[in-house]
Amino acid sequence: MAHLRIDNPTARALWLTSHGLAQTPTGPLDVLKMIEHLGFVQLDTIQVVSRAHHHILWSRNQNYREPMLDPMLRHKRQVFEHYTHDASVLPMSFLPMWQRQFRRKKAEVGRSNWFGKHLDPDLIAEVTRRVREEGPLSTQAFDTKVKGDKAMWARPPHKMVLDYLWYAGELATSHREGFTKFYDLAERVFPQDLPELSDEAQIDGLCTAALERIGFGTLPEIRKFWEACEVAEVKAWAERAQPIEVEVQGADGSWTQALACPDIEARINALKTPTTRLRILNPFDPAIRDRPRIARLFGFDYTVEMFVPAAKRKWGYYVYPLLEGNRFVGRIEAKGDRKTGVLTLSRYWTENQRLNTPKREAKLEAELQRFAKLAGLERVEWATEAV
Repeated sequence: MAHLRIDNPTARALWLTSHGLAQTPTGPLDVLKMIEHLGFVQLDTIQVVSRAHHHILWSRNQNYREPMLDPMLRHKRQVFEHYTHDASVLPMSFLPMWQRQFRRKKAEVGRSNWFGKHLDPDLIAEVTRRVREEGPLSTQAFDTKVKGDKAMWARPPHKMVLDYLWYAGELATSHREGFTKFYDLAERVFPQDLPELSDEAQIDGLCTAALERIGFGTLPEIRKFWEACEVAEVKAWAERAQPIEVEVQGADGSWTQALACPDIEARINALKTPTTRLRILNPFDPAIRDRPRIARLFGFDYTVEMFVPAAKRKWGYYVYPLLEGNRFVGRIEAKGDRKTGVLTLSRYWTENQRLNTPKREAKLEAELQRFAKLAGLERVEWATEAV
């Protein structure tokens, strides 16, 4: 039986505070501290206004600008790239806990038809040799071609080898040019004086770090944070760590049993009312990527429809949720054109008609103006009325 009950308004405030979204996104900027606080920042190729990783950081502090991330990877080596639930940027301080994840991903991709049936040992040796001798290389430095039908996601053999070695932690992202990844030997990117942790210590570290960053969650939600541990491993960690048992109220009044970090009561006592500033969140924001949990806590039904056929989409290709205070009040579809310097709002929905007010539109206009600055855009145009 859970010892502590967390009502829904408190749970929402805890969730937003844990994800850096409760406070006004201003003040002194420390990008590394933001990434450490979040644990990871998802990378994504799609640039509708600004790519996901830039948008996520900007959402926490709107003094952030796109060029700030690259030096942390390229020169300072404060962060590294690898795979959590998806390709992500992680703090370099987490690397000791990531060694088994390299092994896990190497074994996983080695069993995958996507990789395993096509990997040529001679090509692996050749790619490794060239990177060792020539320094960081991108896929453009190689000229092998896709074999067979050019289906979606089909990749030439050299790209599969580069990806395989990257998953395995034998190559690492040295830097990016635009969004093109350059691969180098991991030993030339990662510090070589890392402490060696046992697998159990790495699991404990990852699970503890996950719970610290979400505040509370079920065992599946803790596992899902990194997707770097198995179900049984997370369960064994919980038996060792004995996190605080809680019950959390959902938006519909129902209660869910969960686990919470040791300082959960202190966090509750320190809570402040979330800012009422309207916020445009990225579809890949870590605060909302677990759609069932957001629906349970906030009563907000949100789905990414990029890979849904256009005719079957309910909302649109790339739709941004709107957060105001401790609730999601709407969503927008917007696009930035860097050639013309225009951010165009193409569609705007409120969660119900009662939320469609001039005051909220004014808040949205102000946030769009701020969002435009992130992408270096000069003006905002509305091509829609609220729905």
